Amino acid sequence: MMLGLVLLACSDSKETRLQRFLLQSNDMIKNQKPDEAEHYLREALKLDSCFADAWNNLGTLHFNKSKYQEALEDYDHAVACYPDYLDAYFNRANTAYELKEYYRAMKDIDYVIMHKPDTAVAWFSKGLIHTRLREFDRARDAFKFAGVLDSKNAEIWVNLGTVHYYKKQYDSARLNFEHALRLDPQEANAYNALAMVDIELQKYDDARKQLAEALTLHPRDPFFLNNRGYIALLTGDVENGRKDIDLSIGLDPYNGWAYRNKGIYYLMTHQEKEALRLFKQAEEMDPFIDRIYVYLGDALRLSGDAKGACPYYAKAVTRGEMPADKLPSACR
Repeated sequence: MMLGLVLLACSDSKETRLQRFLLQSNDMIKNQKPDEAEHYLREALKLDSCFADAWNNLGTLHFNKSKYQEALEDYDHAVACYPDYLDAYFNRANTAYELKEYYRAMKDIDYVIMHKPDTAVAWFSKGLIHTRLREFDRARDAFKFAGVLDSKNAEIWVNLGTVHYYKKQYDSARLNFEHALRLDPQEANAYNALAMVDIELQKYDDARKQLAEALTLHPRDPFFLNNRGYIALLTGDVENGRKDIDLSIGLDPYNGWAYRNKGIYYLMTHQEKEALRLFKQAEEMDPFIDRIYVYLGDALRLSGDAKGACPYYAKAVTRGEMPADKLPSACR
């Protein structure tokens, strides 16, 4: 009996210490001291190597530092230690998404939805994953369900509109973006998205106005600057376009869309080899990028390799970004 009491006291003491380390780590996070937060989590894991909360929180620290592979391993530990830990499944899904492991992300997010089907953020994540897989109808349905669960969330409506944009349903896209702005007039991404619709409709002055609104809210947003540069290229203001695109790359060197646009600049200035290099870099970073295979084909064709362009044009046709009857004669 005495031995049992001693063991119980030790066990309680261990649990108390674990929770203390967790609270100390949370305090460090609130005070924006991530290294100290990690220290306390590591101390907790020395006490209990299967303390799922510590692994989950450690994963979030790594995720916020863009250390996605480390975060994924942390969430793997959390799930292994606590197989019903839905927060860890959700976090692991978002991490796999960042690593472009979309099918793995989908498996985890579906697990979360199976156990908590009324979770708007899970349906939102599901919509994002379907979008990246170019499963636009499924993405639309997921975002719509998220909107039913959280109808006041402007971000959901921006992403629903984005799906319509990719499906070239520009009127529907615009309606969703405008609805997002009614919900939140400070939703800069909605202005940016409206600009992209106007670009497709060749309403360049309207697109500039929308981007001006977005940049008023976020003056150094690399995506907005990149899109302003893209408009400049399309309207013949090539050097100012290059300046915006270069600034965008300087602010975010991981945005493949900016490298695509820099490649367009090189195409327009008859530097096909540089254009090809940038387009290949953009594709490696993110093969989802709109019309990337059209531009890869153009760069090869204009540099004299008409046959080499054909596989890229074929991919563009498959993705609905190029009509089959517009293929160059060498590719038919």
